[in-house]
Amino acid sequence: MPQPIAEQDLATPEVLRPWIAGVRTASYADPPQEALVRLPDAVTRVVLRVAADGHRDVLAVGPRVRASYHRGKPDLTCVEVRLSPGTVRPLLGVPATELVGRVVPLHALPGRTPQRLADALRWLDPVEAVPHLARSLPGLLSASADPARAELLRAAVAALSVRTDRAPVQVRDAAREIAVSERQLRNLFAEGVGVSPKQYARIDRVRAVVTGAPTTPWSRLAAATGYFDQAHMSSDFRSLMGVAPRSYFTGRLPAVTPCRASHPARDGGR
Repeated sequence: MPQPIAEQDLATPEVLRPWIAGVRTASYADPPQEALVRLPDAVTRVVLRVAADGHRDVLAVGPRVRASYHRGKPDLTCVEVRLSPGTVRPLLGVPATELVGRVVPLHALPGRTPQRLADALRWLDPVEAVPHLARSLPGLLSASADPARAELLRAAVAALSVRTDRAPVQVRDAAREIAVSERQLRNLFAEGVGVSPKQYARIDRVRAVVTGAPTTPWSRLAAATGYFDQAHMSSDFRSLMGVAPRSYFTGRLPAVTPCRASHPARDGGR
């Protein structure tokens, strides 16, 4: 089975949890032997990247609607800050939908907040990133965030996500749970997540399949992740991952491509 890019989760301080879904690090002393897999991901991230020659970038990386496959780059260290739903516009100055499929230098985004964050993070040692965010981020966001709107969005995200205690609900039921119309729900997702509620649910289900497939029979996995049947699961998986489930889990992957984080630009595969 191919492995997604190896990452280590760091502890997220309590003060950051309203804004940050998690912080991860990754570093490579040598190029990985196998292709690195970037799974579809409905989360926007701020990434501090430090190359072996000392070059540093602070990037805003938008949601990925499809998997991509890359060769690893040696002597590279990254710190990835995963933003919680509803945090993108207050922190980065743009709705999340504008970042889908994009890798953008943080200082290129409008407003003072992303530029101040980029200036602060760029020269930090990676181990200092989380303590710095704990000191500075609440102050940067407190004036511009809308807690009630963010709470609605997070409740909808939870309802549409795969959980151990229940299958995810349909979009119409998620809207009903938080007492908004489906149109209002789509607007919430466009601004705060970047993809539609339906697309978010597809991405979340496929990620759950990747996690659960090694230990769970296909038919049981399809039911647990909210698919109508195994054929529905296979179709969604192929659409987002580029190959059928059995091909993916036996290592028959699409051709590798250059990592887009090396060339910040709009991704034509939106």
